[in-house]
Amino acid sequence: MPRLYQSKPRTTFAVLAAAAAAFSLMQSLVTPVLPTIQQDLHTSTGTVTWVLTAWLLSASVATPLMGRIADMLGKDRTLLVALAAIAVGCLIAAIAPNVTVLIVARVLQGLGGAVFPVSFGIIRDEFPAERVSSAVGILAAVIATGSGLGIVLAGPIVGALDWRWLFWIPMAVVTVVALAAWRLIPASPVRTPGKVNWLAAALLSAWLVALLLPLSKATAWGWTSGRTIGLLTAAVVLFAAWLLAEVRSANPLIDMRMMRLPAVWTTNLVALLFGAAMFGVFAFLPQLVQVPRASGYGFGASVTEAGLIMLPMLVTMAVFGSLSGPLTRWLSGKAQLLIGAGLGTLASLSFALEHHDKAAIAVAGGVFGVGLGLVYSSMINLIVQAVPRHQTGAASGMNTNIRTIGASIGTAVVSSVITAHPGPAGLPAESGYTISFLILAALGAAALLVPTARRAAAEEKPEPEVLPELSPVEV
Repeated sequence: MPRLYQSKPRTTFAVLAAAAAAFSLMQSLVTPVLPTIQQDLHTSTGTVTWVLTAWLLSASVATPLMGRIADMLGKDRTLLVALAAIAVGCLIAAIAPNVTVLIVARVLQGLGGAVFPVSFGIIRDEFPAERVSSAVGILAAVIATGSGLGIVLAGPIVGALDWRWLFWIPMAVVTVVALAAWRLIPASPVRTPGKVNWLAAALLSAWLVALLLPLSKATAWGWTSGRTIGLLTAAVVLFAAWLLAEVRSANPLIDMRMMRLPAVWTTNLVALLFGAAMFGVFAFLPQLVQVPRASGYGFGASVTEAGLIMLPMLVTMAVFGSLSGPLTRWLSGKAQLLIGAGLGTLASLSFALEHHDKAAIAVAGGVFGVGLGLVYSSMINLIVQAVPRHQTGAASGMNTNIRTIGASIGTAVVSSVITAHPGPAGLPAESGYTISFLILAALGAAALLVPTARRAAAEEKPEPEVLPELSPVEV
């Protein structure tokens, strides 16, 4: 079948939104069922958390790496490769006989992280300049909503079938989306010659593994053990080597020069902090409500009930993510970012101190969703408006990547804290969850302290081809 290159921007956007939604679902689809997977595959809490952490780690590296390859070989082709990686990863995960194979499958799925920067790049190439900012904001809201929707959908799927169908069903959906992308996504009109910085990719992978492994295993190894201290030291050294390699490279994986723009580095720092807080909540709030009542603090909720408790978070995230653009008439992107971070902080405090009532958790979840919706959309639009048009894809991809790195770090830290506080009968102690959500609240509060900056594109005066300000009508 020949490709259809005459696709309208609206059709192109629909396919990209479907691809982004399919991938973002994989972020959260397994989080409510980690206890179920742990029991079925006979593994530990610390190990099963790597089903999520490995995915985040893989996506952290794949996002900038595949984004660079897309610029060189074509965004349409790279999108197909990313979707194929998700589908194959889902197949392996669905038939995984043990947790090791499942983790490997999740690493393969993480290669689909290229969906985000490639989608933003295709929008930049195919849409009129005046519509790029609006389309990027809407796609960011789709990604945020998909990230939460997985938590709600997991329960009914597991209840009617079993946890392996959390991979069979996405595999089928992604296959259909890939066929649509092959037929409908136009070939990239612009390709940038250059080289892939494999050294930077290797160093990025190395320092993330060296950091995340001791963070998640320190409880078992001991914080003062040789393995823990050695790996953390290696992480610092490898991080410094990675920064040096990126700064000196003519083809950086993550452009540190762009990070000098005030609006870029401040927004990306918020992305790092809020990414950690967001995924900490996504991963461990469903686990909290599933803890048996015998613990004295859990509700013994099923996977479906856990998803329903998280439903207000999903609804408010979708609504306020979509309203972020129109709200710019009254609230600037910076104001929305600060309000969203503040609401996320308050909600995390509530999770820590008032988690003995389902209604209270649901209400706090709704507040957290409002914060997520505002932060997600405003972050992307602040980045898009801060750089020249030809850097839109790279800058938005960087923001997504930094948020994913924050998510992987936050998940590892929370997992370590919870496993460090064992309770009776092998269940986590309540104090582990309380401390974890206090840490997540602190991360949200730290995001509020990040200095704001005027729009960098205006200050730096890069070149006339800067994106126009987002207007409410364009959303």
